[in-house]
Amino acid sequence: MIEVKNVIKAFDGRTVLHDVSATFYTGKTNLIIGQSGSGKTVMMKSLVGLIQPDSGEILFDGRNLLKMDTGQVHELRKEIGMLFQGSALFDSETVLGNVMFPLQMFTRQSFDEMRERAMFCLDRVNLKGAEDKYPSEISGGMQKRVAIARAIALNPKYLFCDEPNSGLDPKTSIVIDELLSDITHEYNITTVINTHDMNSVLGIGENIIFLNKGHREWVGDMSQIYDTANEALNNFVFATHLFQKVREYVVKNETPIPPEK
Repeated sequence: MIEVKNVIKAFDGRTVLHDVSATFYTGKTNLIIGQSGSGKTVMMKSLVGLIQPDSGEILFDGRNLLKMDTGQVHELRKEIGMLFQGSALFDSETVLGNVMFPLQMFTRQSFDEMRERAMFCLDRVNLKGAEDKYPSEISGGMQKRVAIARAIALNPKYLFCDEPNSGLDPKTSIVIDELLSDITHEYNITTVINTHDMNSVLGIGENIIFLNKGHREWVGDMSQIYDTANEALNNFVFATHLFQKVREYVVKNETPIPPEK
């Protein structure tokens, strides 16, 4: 479990996170949602230690990230898996080499042990047989699955995903959502997903934190999101869901939406 307590962050005198508190539960898909400029990217970067909040606490199962020294942060990062928005695979490495990378960085395993673990992770994301290919030789959806395999290579306790469905078609996005949900439950991971994808929110949102202009305005799950009285959340959900439906129509029909008469 990760607990965020009264976190404040400002840049050049402008407050981006206003006294935000939230809980991200173990064994659940925890989603951070909000419009551009809502503070969700700053929140995610604060959680993984890329940004230092001005005040507050970020507790990883009771351990305060903001009070750790360099050695303690290094040890914590061994427990963290990260799925980047653009997959961030190494073009010069094979699929297998990409998945083995964190094992080479953080473990003293033999090559055979690292290869065995990497192959297990590739099999888990249904990519067995693709280990000798390079990122340029596989689809965007496959690249994302390679990135997931790499993220779970160290058997993390915490998994952070930044816009995991960015650039993917709706069908592939569902596959990625289901895979992240399955892995979360199977390995009892604290999974935190930063997303604009309303299909993800409605499909796997077990604990949803809605940020609006740097404030935590609503917390709930996918079954409650349409019943909220929060006007800002209603506007966000309607606008985002409508945009996605228009996008899916365009992709499906390969033609622009007819203009209004």
